[in-house]
Amino acid sequence: MTRRLISNERGSAIIEIAVALPALIVLMWAIVQAGLVFRAMSGIQHGLGEGARYATLYPTPTTSTIKSKIQSTVYGIGPGSFTISNPVSGTQDGGNYLDLQVSYTQSTNLLIIPGPTITVSRSKRVWISTA
Repeated sequence: MTRRLISNERGSAIIEIAVALPALIVLMWAIVQAGLVFRAMSGIQHGLGEGARYATLYPTPTTSTIKSKIQSTVYGIGPGSFTISNPVSGTQDGGNYLDLQVSYTQSTNLLIIPGPTITVSRSKRVWISTA
């Protein structure tokens, strides 16, 4: 009788699936969450680049128009919050510049437990024309 119970393996596959499947699902969801963050990073980088191109026009656009250009061209910023800092102007080596900066914050979750809150910021220095 004892020998029959030890050699009986019926139902063991169900037990193995029940143990491994939740971990696999959480791992797949974490990959989806990482994909959303990478998409947002690409989108804010695109918006920052478009704002930088717009800032190089002569005569120099105003701060509000540069910020609205960034806001209108950014994409992929799903459930998080996107902020545009005011451009900081300066002079270096006889040239004028603007420092543009954007940031994106998104909280993640792993289905049953909360994940980390991810903050990504990008900045770009833009040399502007004076004449």
